[in-house]
Amino acid sequence: MWFKSIGQMWRFLCLMLLSSATIAEEIRGDLVSAVSAKRLEADIRKLVGFGTRHTLSLTESDTRGIGAARRWIANEFRRISGECGGCIEVMMISDTVTGRRITEPVEIVNVIAIQRGTLDPDRMVMMSGDIDSRVSDGMDAISDNPGANDNASGMAGAIEAARVLSKHRFPGTIIYAGLSGEEQGLYGGQIVAAHALENGWKLKAVLNNDMIGNISGINGVTNNSIARVFSEGTRYVESKEEARIRRFSGGEVDSPSRNLARYIDRMADEFLPNLDVMMIYRLDRFGRGGHHRPFNEVGIPGVRIMETNEHYNRQHQDIRVENGIEYGDVIAGVDFDYARKLTALNIVSLAGLASAPPFPANVEISGAVSPSTTLSWTLAKGQAAQRLLGYKVYWRLTTEPQWTWSREVGMVDSYTLKNIVIDNYIFGVASVSEDGYESPVVFPGPTGSFGQ
Repeated sequence: MWFKSIGQMWRFLCLMLLSSATIAEEIRGDLVSAVSAKRLEADIRKLVGFGTRHTLSLTESDTRGIGAARRWIANEFRRISGECGGCIEVMMISDTVTGRRITEPVEIVNVIAIQRGTLDPDRMVMMSGDIDSRVSDGMDAISDNPGANDNASGMAGAIEAARVLSKHRFPGTIIYAGLSGEEQGLYGGQIVAAHALENGWKLKAVLNNDMIGNISGINGVTNNSIARVFSEGTRYVESKEEARIRRFSGGEVDSPSRNLARYIDRMADEFLPNLDVMMIYRLDRFGRGGHHRPFNEVGIPGVRIMETNEHYNRQHQDIRVENGIEYGDVIAGVDFDYARKLTALNIVSLAGLASAPPFPANVEISGAVSPSTTLSWTLAKGQAAQRLLGYKVYWRLTTEPQWTWSREVGMVDSYTLKNIVIDNYIFGVASVSEDGYESPVVFPGPTGSFGQ
């Protein structure tokens, strides 16, 4: 471990000893306890009160349809921004589309609220929820379509995250997003992902929340202490050459999305009592999709955060009773305290990601036919790296789901783990801030890169 001075070394050692307490005090004390189940309930009820939020529903009414819902969401973000001195910029990102479930041209309008970072505003992380809802017939834009859990719960979570996090300032930028057209074909995510690429957004992570309020599944299980995080294993945009590299160096379970999921799992373990993360090694539920997928498809890391025990009678169903069985996504199916827990999970994850120094870039590894393993990366510089304390090297057995061992290595751009054989482990690097925040672990090479 190398330092520029004895003072820097002493500061590094002291901060490493204090970092866990610092994070625990700031996040657990100020953020987790600030999340309100009552506010989430009020917002979910408000969204349900629009009758239907179907993508093809009314847009001019002030009380019914998706137009009224998205205007209310935008106004909520504006109100929150007013309370923090204009710290949030609210915009609409839209496009007109047609498709299998949109037979006539329809404008898909997404509500985007941006809280700019203080040191590294170009680096962005996003929490998203879906505005729209549906019943049994995906083309039915008339019937009452409350969408209480799917997905007023996720949308309310994004609004609550803005309320809580806007009271603080972060080095990186946080985006709170209401995406539309999900039920018709993930159009909102496609539109925002395209906008991000066209405008050069350095979007490092998308936390898509789709159904975060149900605790009683159709399997008969009721459990309010587990959340699922879905993530793709290898990058969808992987080139043929990158696939060749991965074949010989590994990384099938170390895409940036997968290491983002590990990061969220760690946040739950450290800061949320009675909430465990079940990491699912799959892009989404079997054969199904969500609004993180369009981001993955253009190379932006994204995961889906959601409940563990789904109740399919409450999803995509007309409100009715058949043979004594109740169908429909109504407010009675939402557990507001569980929605609070999953919203808090998002909040601590967003805060950590936005407070971390620049994620390690250009991470490489060497050590074939050698007793030791060397990792190297580009040392971050400039204003964005103002709070960078140093780097941390991680490794684990190839069969382990979570990072097992780590070593603080200081302000260096390479480090050799002596007598740790490259063939036997998986390796990565994280950056560490002066106040103890860490980036996700970055696996070497294109397989694990979060981009520049």
